[in-house]
Amino acid sequence: MRLRNVKGAKEKILSSRYNIDNPFDNINNWNKVFNNNNPIYIEIGMGKGKFIIENAINNPNINYIGIEKFDSVIVRAIEKVEQLDIPNLKFIRMDATRIDEVFNKEIDRIYLNFSDPWPKDRHSKRRLTSPIFLEKYDKVFKKDNIIEMKTDNIDLFNYSIDSLKAHGYNIEYITNDLHRENVDNIMTEYEERFSLLNNKINKLIARK
Repeated sequence: MRLRNVKGAKEKILSSRYNIDNPFDNINNWNKVFNNNNPIYIEIGMGKGKFIIENAINNPNINYIGIEKFDSVIVRAIEKVEQLDIPNLKFIRMDATRIDEVFNKEIDRIYLNFSDPWPKDRHSKRRLTSPIFLEKYDKVFKKDNIIEMKTDNIDLFNYSIDSLKAHGYNIEYITNDLHRENVDNIMTEYEERFSLLNNKINKLIARK
């Protein structure tokens, strides 16, 4: 999907109190960024932020960090929260390949929501559940590795199940039709769109 440039996006991002401009400077010190020792949950590829913003509002005793690499997307999340006071929420604009340069045994949970499926085999290393990324996550998790994933792409979902299991994860929860189950679920922007099209949403929770 081609992303439109948003005029003034970079300036809006840099001036926001929710933005962490130099995340690499905070490795081993994220508790000081939030001024507490609460658990830290991150969403990789947060899009326009609906999911992580609602989670942060609903769970003030958990710190949330949204990671997104596109200015034109993360700026939309910043616009949503600029008039709100959510002290347990921060955003980072960066590529997820550098995640282990930003966190060191500091993360309690990772959300992967509607990640790019990279369907071609030659691009499989770019999938956020590939062995390359799972090894990076090993370096950032504090204790238990907990990954929650949602996607409408069944091929990516099946690939992720196999990849997680091969890396030592147990699948604690799994469904191929999330919206038919009676569970608490905060939707992303993509998820709302897909649900209107009656696309089935796959979800798993994996722990290592």
